[in-house]
Formats: sequence, C-alpha cells, structure tokens
Amino acid sequence: MGLVEEIERVAEAAEALGAGAAVTAVLAAEPAPGRRAYVCAFETGDGGRTWLVLDAEGQALTDRRAAREAVAIAALCEIAEEVSFPGDLDELRSQLVALRITEGPEGIAEAEAAVGELQRALGAAPTLASPGRLDEIGQASLRLERALDPTAASPFAAAMRSAQAVVDELWRDVERGYRLPLDG
Repeated sequence: MGLVEEIERVAEAAEALGAGAAVTAVLAAEPAPGRRAYVCAFETGDGGRTWLVLDAEGQALTDRRAAREAVAIAALCEIAEEVSFPGDLDELRSQLVALRITEGPEGIAEAEAAVGELQRALGAAPTLASPGRLDEIGQASLRLERALDPTAASPFAAAMRSAQAVVDELWRDVERGYRLPLDG
C-alpha cells in the first residue's frame, strides 16, 4: 500500500474517532524506523482545532512520548520544507540554465545539480516525515546554499535552530486539544 492509500485509510479511521469533527489534515511520520504514526488535525464546529495521533493500525495513541515524537518530526520536516529555499526552485533552475548558456560561470553545473538534489529531497506531497528525510533536506539545502554563495551563513541552519520553539508551541497546542487523555 502506498503512502496516499495509507493516509486515506487513516483519515477514515480518524473520522470514525472524531465524533463528528472534520479531519482537516493527516501528516505521516516515522520518528523511528518501523514506528509509523499519523498526526491528525480536526476542525471543531466553533472553528477550533483538536488533535489525535494514530498508529499504523489506525488506533489512537495515548502515550504522551510517542505522540510528541510523531508531532515533533512531522513539524520539523514541514519547517525544513518551508525554509529549504526562499523562492521557486523551478525558476532558480531556469535562471541557472540561462546563466550557464549566456555566461558559463565557474560552478554553475554544481549549482544546477544542487537545485535538482533539493527538488528530489523535497519530493511531491504527501511525504513521510522522518529523521532521514530531515537530514536529506538539510544536506541538500546546505549544498545549494554553498553552491550559490560559499561564504554566506546558512539561512536554513539558522531557521532550523529556531524551529524548536515552533515545535514546542505546536506540541502545547496538541496537548491542549488532544481528543483523548494522554498517559505519561
């Protein structure tokens, strides 16, 4: 079964557990090899948001640590995708090709390759958030940053250093709005 089918199956399970609340998002996460989980957001009738984290069988997790790990890696991967490059990678690739054809500067082939590597790392939605995916996006982002300006500080690294505060705030929101009591 592919990831799209898994997410659809989990969304149906989440709907059944949601007591009438609409599922608005399902993010697939694998905080450790073989430990798949799905972070599910629900919209309540008053415009609020509630949460559940489901395991691979579609059962709600009540272990606080396991739920937090899934939320954290899902959030970190989402942040990494958003900050990996501040613009449109297809447009950058087009500009690099034009620059290579018109001026042929040194290092242009490396920059073009780095754009391709980052595009492959980001892939197409939906994706599976995991420590390996986070590393892959980070390495590809760093390679592109170095290819474009080897002397500049890494905007990606700076953004990821501040990401823990965002992850912590999201976790507090998940805890406040978790649809079941959490253990531990």
